[in-house]
Amino acid sequence: MDNFEWAGMNGVVGLGRRAQRFCRIALLIGAAAGVPCVPFAAQAEKIGAGDVVNTTENATATVAEDDEIEALLRQAAEDDAKNAAAPLSAGLPDMAASAGPVAASIAKPRGALQGFAQFELARAVNDPSHWSKMLTRVELGRSGKFNDTLKWKISARVDYDAVFDATRFYPSQVRSDQRLNASFRETYLDIDAGDWDIRLGRQHVVWGEMVSLFFADVVSARDMREFILPEFNILRIPQWAARAEYFKNDFHGELLWIPLPTYDETGKPGSEFFPLQPEFAGFSTRHLNEDKPSRRLANSNFGVRGSWLTHGWDVSGFFYRSMDAAPTFYRRIVLTPEPEVIYEARHDRISQAGGTLAKDFGSMVLKTEMVATRGRRLGVLRLNETDGVVRQNTFDWVVGLDVPLPSETRFNAQVFQSVITNHDPDVIPKKVESGYSLLLNGKLHPQVEAEVLWVASFNRADWMLRPKVNWTFEKNWRLAVGADVFYGPPEGLFGRYDKRDRVFSELKYYF
Repeated sequence: MDNFEWAGMNGVVGLGRRAQRFCRIALLIGAAAGVPCVPFAAQAEKIGAGDVVNTTENATATVAEDDEIEALLRQAAEDDAKNAAAPLSAGLPDMAASAGPVAASIAKPRGALQGFAQFELARAVNDPSHWSKMLTRVELGRSGKFNDTLKWKISARVDYDAVFDATRFYPSQVRSDQRLNASFRETYLDIDAGDWDIRLGRQHVVWGEMVSLFFADVVSARDMREFILPEFNILRIPQWAARAEYFKNDFHGELLWIPLPTYDETGKPGSEFFPLQPEFAGFSTRHLNEDKPSRRLANSNFGVRGSWLTHGWDVSGFFYRSMDAAPTFYRRIVLTPEPEVIYEARHDRISQAGGTLAKDFGSMVLKTEMVATRGRRLGVLRLNETDGVVRQNTFDWVVGLDVPLPSETRFNAQVFQSVITNHDPDVIPKKVESGYSLLLNGKLHPQVEAEVLWVASFNRADWMLRPKVNWTFEKNWRLAVGADVFYGPPEGLFGRYDKRDRVFSELKYYF
């Protein structure tokens, strides 16, 4: 739990120049892909949950050859589904990202350009009310093969948020951090070596997936500048990694090495969802720039995972040794020339061991995940602690159940808990922190889908509410509107964003 105003005409002219620059960058990405940017019918998302994949009725076309149909939009790495359990395929669609309806899956010509473009608009409703997002995002990808044993994929994303040119609400450092971003997404080589598959490059490695929160998905870095609100395929950041996967009968093994780890994006102080740290009476507060680990072999990450399908149960276990993707805020006290608390985000060396379990009970799907973490530091409230943090070992678990209801409605319920095994009384979390989540999703019309997500704590009045409506008004097009509401005390997971409620809309086109 680690966590003003519109510009004048000069600002509008500046916005035009920024938009032109954005378009040029998007065109450069298309040119780098080697084909003209011609729209194609979109294909359905391929959603993974470790080694468990639950597909919709319209997704049967996705069993074609991997090099013929590559799913760019999905909630997990597509190869995690290679040995998916057949008995589980009849289960409910995975609702982890609450992504809503997507366009029908259609095979594309080999090497076709794929991706999506979307525009997101959000307005913060708390005083002072202001525009918090005017984001245009374009993601493009292309895949192919050199021969039957060597395949490739390249993809990239450009984000441009016009809110920083249209308004002056946010500090300059937030503007520099979030106005324009460009990055490679999954970009790798695949090598088929018989029972072994080897993937080299920037890739998603998803070892677990639950609704709205992360547990066994320990490898992924995440863009947390909007907390956990974006869809998981948007929120996850691929890692530069070498991964070898072994398939034999009902066994799937993985060896993973990440020589150049990617870390969470947490934003800058003054942004909407920056994880603010405790303030102390009589002291001012200052945040230093994040201290990321140096690029050396000793700071690389490695892991191993095995999964089995036995009697309809999909079981996995893993061990992962890494520099923590999430930062810990170390603290320093300065008394002169004036009392000040200085925070600096750092990344600790941690070890994690855990597993997942999934089972299809007819139309219902049971999932559970657990992970034990050693070496992570948490902040303490006592001022006489040298660096403001103490080492705390945790054990986290979650159990979730997907249940179908009449009239194309589905319901998901989860119970989760985090236990600090060597609990320090001065850390903010209690020794045992428990919570739950409820997700209800259903069709209001063949083209309109509504859902509501509720996540709350059992320990305190700390919760998040997310109602949303998706309208697939045209083939390959989706319009979404909704709200994000937070409530709770400042130390709560959601309460720290109690003044960050917002309404939003999103227009997305798949090609």
